[in-house]
Amino acid sequence: MSRRAADCQWPTVTNDRAVGLTRQAGGPQRATLLELFLDLVFVAALALTSQKLAADLTWPGAFQTLVLLMALWWVWSVTALTTDLYLPHRPPIYLMTISVMFGTILMAAALPTAFTRDAVVFAGAYVAIHLGRNLFLAPALQGPQARRHAARFLFWFSVSAVPWLAGATVAGTARGALWTAALALDYGAAWLRYPTPRLGRIPRSQYGLAAEHLAERYQQFFTLALGDLILLPTLIYAGGGFALDRTVAFVLTFVTTVLLWQIYRQRTGVLLQAAIESSRDPGRLVRSAPYTHLIMVAGVVVATAGAETIIRHPSGDTTLGLVAVILGGPALFLAGRARFEYEVFSRVSPSRLVALLVLAVAAPVMVYVPPLGVAIVANLVLAGIATADILRAHGRPPEAPSPAF
Repeated sequence: MSRRAADCQWPTVTNDRAVGLTRQAGGPQRATLLELFLDLVFVAALALTSQKLAADLTWPGAFQTLVLLMALWWVWSVTALTTDLYLPHRPPIYLMTISVMFGTILMAAALPTAFTRDAVVFAGAYVAIHLGRNLFLAPALQGPQARRHAARFLFWFSVSAVPWLAGATVAGTARGALWTAALALDYGAAWLRYPTPRLGRIPRSQYGLAAEHLAERYQQFFTLALGDLILLPTLIYAGGGFALDRTVAFVLTFVTTVLLWQIYRQRTGVLLQAAIESSRDPGRLVRSAPYTHLIMVAGVVVATAGAETIIRHPSGDTTLGLVAVILGGPALFLAGRARFEYEVFSRVSPSRLVALLVLAVAAPVMVYVPPLGVAIVANLVLAGIATADILRAHGRPPEAPSPAF
């Protein structure tokens, strides 16, 4: 890892001797089996998220799905930060991670009815995960810097706990408004480096982590998220017979999965580590990664909802909601991927912008096309992007990252 990346890391406590918990810059930086185990819980949670969207293809349904997805993503993102800071195999971190897994399972179980009868379970588990994480770690940390980090996180998650829990006690639009405000606090505080009374913000010089570890964690999670685009459609297909139209829908879903993976990994997806190490401001690039990957993961969730619906009803009516998920999933993914490309290369390929324009222009017309036809259009757009990426890279030396930050 370069000196620049080592000096601009995620909040670190290397000067505080945190009872052997701190991940050292020169130590092993690969993701662990425990972290992969944690990710499997989120695969189940994402599957339930896409099922909720598929069951309610309306604007209120989409809004609720987004709120729940952002809550799940923030649990994963902050937990990933913790395992970046500290050694996952140490007993306190191990026990904390297992506790987060159980809390996430509770959130996932309550997710389908989080906006109706099980709001207290969903919000309570979310708050307990974030507050419990820091309360659990605090006794194990030594030194003022380590404790200041824990205090900042504890302060802001205590603030956001108020609208989270208040939202669980009301119904209708008030719940959505309070939970949206809570998410704005959680995401905004992170972007602003957790400004805390009497403690200030996390210094820029303390942002970063092992670039190899960060890159692997995001690659790992996105790949597992794509697993839902294979798992759920396969279960639906296997349970309903092998009719020709359902088989075509299933094949199209598999093609979509392969294309999303190919577009993600082509150059930018495998250069995140190098981009962090060569960045002028690694901390900003590191802080931006969760937001960028959230957009891409949301695209996968939406695409999965579309695939579920098509396989169940391949010859059904093409509603505006169905068009929105079939084309909106790839569109969200491409928007996130374009932002990712900008972060790594300081540019956006014209093919991405053209593809987004094509999807937007085609959407109103697609209500007159059978569902399978809409899926074919989405795959053609993705195939065009993948082909353009391959042709641009063919015969040329690998492009070095040139981060925007």
